[in-house]
Amino acid sequence: MITELLKNWCADNCITINESQTGAFETYASLLVEWNEKMNLTAITEESGIAVKHFIDSISLLNAVNIPQGASIIDIGTGAGFPGIPLRIMRPDINLTLLDSLNKRLIFLQEVCNKLGINAELIHGRAEDFSRNDKYREQFDYAVSRAVANLPALCEYCIPYVKVGGSFIAMKGPDGEAELEDAAKAIKALGCIVEKISSFTLPDNNSRTIIELRKVSPTPSAYPRRSTKINKNPIR
Repeated sequence: MITELLKNWCADNCITINESQTGAFETYASLLVEWNEKMNLTAITEESGIAVKHFIDSISLLNAVNIPQGASIIDIGTGAGFPGIPLRIMRPDINLTLLDSLNKRLIFLQEVCNKLGINAELIHGRAEDFSRNDKYREQFDYAVSRAVANLPALCEYCIPYVKVGGSFIAMKGPDGEAELEDAAKAIKALGCIVEKISSFTLPDNNSRTIIELRKVSPTPSAYPRRSTKINKNPIR
């Protein structure tokens, strides 16, 4: 079912997917269900749900954003690997970094990467800490994040990782544009402008919004603040 759903969606959206890639998604789904029995990775365990809500939702970014060959991408708060690993399956040329605050998730993600032959950097830590490290601050072409926090806070967590000229891509639900209005001051303060807003519907009829914020100036050194300040007093 996973292969069929992926092939049908890709065909409808002018995206090429081969047998090796569908096989990788099948393996990924099996590992997700297996590991989910011993740790909380996802509430979605049926094949159709995994295919639509995790895999198709993740790779829909490729229709919304033109990612150049060899781009560097960091997935902030990746959880069970979404959207980073599906993007890497579809685009083996990208250089992928996965960041999450829970080490047990990264153990799972390392197993996935090993089984799929994916070379990715895995970082165990908090987003607001590593973006102050010169190795990671403003070093990525793209930062991506899916359903981690409200946009004003999410901007402060993610934009510091993006180099000037790169983009932060926020994958949101149907309220994405409303969140964008609320995040206007944060976007400007952190050095970005709104580049593109893409809205679409998944095969299960759920609405999604992908927001691309282009970085036009360096993020001031005052950001990011500590997580307690980001969450309790977001830039508005």
